[in-house]
Amino acid sequence: MGKREETRDVARVLSGYNDIIMARVFGHQDILDLAKYASVPVINGLTDYNHPCQIMADALTIIEYVGHIENTKVVYVGDGNNIVNSWLLLASILPFHFVCACPRGFEPDEKTIEKARSVGISKIEIKNDPKEAVKGADVVYSDVWASMGQKDEAEYRKQRFQGFQVNEALMEIAGPQAFFMHCLPAERGVEVTDGVIEAPKSIVFPQAENRMHAQNAIMLHLLGA
Repeated sequence: MGKREETRDVARVLSGYNDIIMARVFGHQDILDLAKYASVPVINGLTDYNHPCQIMADALTIIEYVGHIENTKVVYVGDGNNIVNSWLLLASILPFHFVCACPRGFEPDEKTIEKARSVGISKIEIKNDPKEAVKGADVVYSDVWASMGQKDEAEYRKQRFQGFQVNEALMEIAGPQAFFMHCLPAERGVEVTDGVIEAPKSIVFPQAENRMHAQNAIMLHLLGA
């Protein structure tokens, strides 16, 4: 995006072909430029900064299984990546308890943390001890340790993230009420074990299905249907 052809040109051309543009890009500025120059609604399908469509599906899944998202404790274990930034942004809209458990040096974007905390409706915690973080969680959430553009760091990250795997022992610390979520694709045996994904409290696959329902709802809203 923006290399072979200017993003502003792409935005205008696609606007002539479509009623909605959904873009999954790397640089967050690309989605902002698409939205600026397009004459139709633009949906952020994913950037290196955030992943709002995923979090819409996640919120729907929590409401379905926990019964509500307000005042729930959601604990993310892993890299402070675009998923975490999206959870923080949601925490500035809905009141709940969000904890990010990550190794030192892998914390989420500081400005996004400050924004979520400044609204003052959610409890936001950043911790470096996953065992302490997951206690009493309603949801334990995981993602890959090496995201897009970081695959050359995979082995290094495996070393740095030792102790941050979501396994049966960690879920036992969380408690019997805790559901497990993952935005997929998962590296089984790395950030999460087979046993956790396949456990009765895993809601990973209903969560994946809800991506379709959440994004359908977004499109219906944008089309005024």
